This record gives sequence, structure tokens and C-alpha cells, in this order.
Amino acid sequence: MTKYILALDQGTTSSRAILFDHAGRPHASAQREFRQIFPQPGWVEHDAGDIWASQEGVLHQVLRDSGVTASDVAAIGVTNQRETTVLWDRATGVPVANAIVWQDRRNAAFCEQLVEQGKADLIQRKTGLVLDAYFSATKLKWLLDNVPGARARAERGELAFGTVDSWLIYKMSGAHLTDTSNAARTMLFNIHTLQWDTDLLALLDIPASLLPDVVPSSGVAAHTCVDLLGVAVPIAGIAGDQQAATFGQACLKPGMAKNTYGTGCFMLMNVGKRPLPSKNRLLTTVGWSLGPGTDQTDYLLEGSAFIAGAAVQWMRDGIGIIRDSSEVEALATSVPDSGGLVFVPAFAGLGAPYWDPYARGTLIGITRGTGKAHIARAALEGVAYQNVDVLSAMQDDAGIALSELRVDGGAARNDMLMQFQADILNVPVVRPVVTETTALGAAYLAGLAVGFWTSQEEISAQWQVGRRFEPKMAADERLTRLHKWQRAVERSRDWSE
Repeated sequence: MTKYILALDQGTTSSRAILFDHAGRPHASAQREFRQIFPQPGWVEHDAGDIWASQEGVLHQVLRDSGVTASDVAAIGVTNQRETTVLWDRATGVPVANAIVWQDRRNAAFCEQLVEQGKADLIQRKTGLVLDAYFSATKLKWLLDNVPGARARAERGELAFGTVDSWLIYKMSGAHLTDTSNAARTMLFNIHTLQWDTDLLALLDIPASLLPDVVPSSGVAAHTCVDLLGVAVPIAGIAGDQQAATFGQACLKPGMAKNTYGTGCFMLMNVGKRPLPSKNRLLTTVGWSLGPGTDQTDYLLEGSAFIAGAAVQWMRDGIGIIRDSSEVEALATSVPDSGGLVFVPAFAGLGAPYWDPYARGTLIGITRGTGKAHIARAALEGVAYQNVDVLSAMQDDAGIALSELRVDGGAARNDMLMQFQADILNVPVVRPVVTETTALGAAYLAGLAVGFWTSQEEISAQWQVGRRFEPKMAADERLTRLHKWQRAVERSRDWSE
């Protein structure tokens, strides 16, 4: 019997490969950062070649370092930064331009034009998404309109579009495909019919020939080329990173929710087998499909805060108050509080429920006594405050009061942040034993497809509590803090006026 599932976790700032055993435990892992490109304020790009080189590198590294052969791998699961848009030549496999990253805001004005034309309701009704530059569709339109010759080549069928999952699978297998969870993030996919939507393609003038085939999230979709690993390994799980993390957290029943603290913060709640429209500017999205058809598909409500771990990176790389990300908790806890500072980490605008692309990072309350420890603490608190707005909207939409919030991602290892999150949400925060839930979710989806795991019940039974953070903050202090936070958010949004 093959011993492992290999998960490829392609993130915004790094690529990882993790081998999971049958108990859902990481056996070995490798990680590699890659270059971030900022051509103009508000623009964020990646070289798709860098993405593939880093992912291929860690794929081989994790096998080499662990002594595991490709024959020991039952299947590969792929999870990825979502919405990031790649456009490449079908014949050569060479990208025609840098990938436009999900954080990129260059199309904010175009999205405003669509709103003014009355298209927002149509888009939300079909896709479950708020009309915003966050999603892939307007990024793809920009590439077609601005890369010389791209539109003509696309209309001749010479180019291929994909989100990062499609790009990796193409590089590994030659197949051009995506799964329902990633397709649902493009703003071109009808989440009710689970098909590309011809009305939206026409609205944005995007040729259908560019699009990948859509497959279930769990199922053998392709096999790796033999020259990649020496054998053809099934690619059997595909999901966008946040959907994968929700699956890895075993949020498999309606009302269960998780929050991932990665580059951004992403809170998702399972709402069952039918899409639930949001009244509060949250996203309704496909969670995963375990087979063809809507009866095999779970839907989620999602609220995103664009900056979380990226705030720690900024403290390290932007202003140099820490040398390594691991230092931030010790620095933040070296002071009893933030000294009155409130930090709104709106470096890339504000996500749900505001959807304000023009808001900017704001630090309020600086005095002569302010030191770098206060800034570090305020930045971590700012990450947590954003999630209060999201959870409030989510509970209202779903009509469900959350009993606990499962957490994962790099910053979820920060005990100070997790305790403050429980305090300010007034909801218990639960961190599992295995915090690599994004990769684990991709592994579970792949493993289910090839019989490595037999059922969702088996997966749920493997989930274990690592630490539980209970709310401790007094109600009056929580309300006072939230009032200050709301005032700070208003100021961050006033910057554009």
C-alpha cells in the first residue's frame, strides 16, 4: 500500500510541499519563498515562472529529504493562492506577462464603472461574489487589453487562462483544468449551474476558448508527466487555499466555521448544499465538490481581510522593527497593552464587509511614549479586530450564533493574537494539533478520491484540539475597544476623499 499523500500548497509568498500519512499527520515538508513584484502603488505581480520553480523545487526536496519515492505517493493534492491570474501561450507554455496577484487593485476604477452601469446585482446573483478587483475576471480583461497582441491571440485560441492551480497542473501534466472552488473565484462562474457563464464572459469580453475545463475538487483529474517524478502520479485533489483549509479543519457540517491567518485573514462558514445569498456583503462561494453536480457540492459564506501575516512582514521588511517574523509575539507581549494605539492594516484596501479599495493603512494614537513594542501589539490587535466585522455579518446572514471558531495558518501559532481574538470576538478560538490545514485539506480531497481515506467521517475523527482559547475580556472593555476600532476604520476610509 502506498504510504503518503503529497500536498502542494502554493501560497502568496511561498510554495510548500507536505507529505501526509494515513493519520493526517505531516511526515515531511519543504518551503521556499519567491519574489514579490510591486510595479506601481496598488499593483502586485508574480512571475509565474518563479511560482512553478519554487513549487517544483520543494516537490523534489520533500521527497529527497524524507527518503520517500514517488511510488510511495498515492496521489497529489493541489491548493493555491486564489484569484491570482496567469495567462500563457498554449504552444510554448510561456506566460505572456507577469501573473496579477489577488491583492492587486489596478482595476478598482473599472469595477466602479460596472457598478455604475448596474452590473453588481447580476454578478452577485450568478457568482455569489461582490463586484471587486479582487477576483480574476477583471485581471484577465486587463491582460487581454494591455499586453500587446494578447486579445487577438486569445481570440485565435492560442492562449490559456488559469488561476494558480491551473498553472501548476498544466506544468505537471499538460492538462488545462481547474476545480469548482477555484472557478467560483473568477467572477465568471455560475455557482448555481457549476458552469462558466456566457453572460459574464460577454460582459467582460473574454473569449471562452481561454478557460480551463472544470472538474470536481476530489477526483482523479490528471496524472503527472513521467519525466517529473519518474512515475505518473494521480492529481486527485484541487481546491483554493481557503476552501482547502475549511475542509482540512473538518468544517463539514452547516454552521461550522474556521479562520485562516495567512497573508490575509479568511473566515469561512459551511452553509450546506445550497448557496446562501449574503445580505451583508459577504461572499457566497463553492466550498468543494466531491463529485459532479450540485448535490455533491458544499457551499460556504466567506469574509476576507486582506492583510494579516502581511502586517508582520511589513514590520520586518518595511520598517525593520523585527528581524524575523517569529520575534513579533515576544515584542508585542513585552508591553501590557498597545499604549492607546489602534492600527488598521488596510495596506491593500479593506475587504469584507466594507469592500473599500481606497482605504489605507492607519496608525492612530501615537505619543512620545510610543515604542516599537506598542506598534507590534497594535498591529496584531488590528489583525484580530478585522475579524469582528466579518463574524458579525456572517452570523447575521446564516442566522447561526457561532459556538467556536477553528483557526489555522502561520499567525494562528501566536498565542497572544489567538487570546486577543477570542476576547474581542467573545467566541472560543480553537487551534488544532495539525495547523497545516490548507495542505491537509488538499491531501484529504486527493486521498478520498483514491481510497486512501474512506469517508468524511473518518476525516472528522482525525481532527484534534491543540489548544482552546476562552474569552476573558470584560464586556465594557470589549465595547470600548470596538468603538475605537470603528473610529479608526472610518479614518482609514477617509484617506481617499
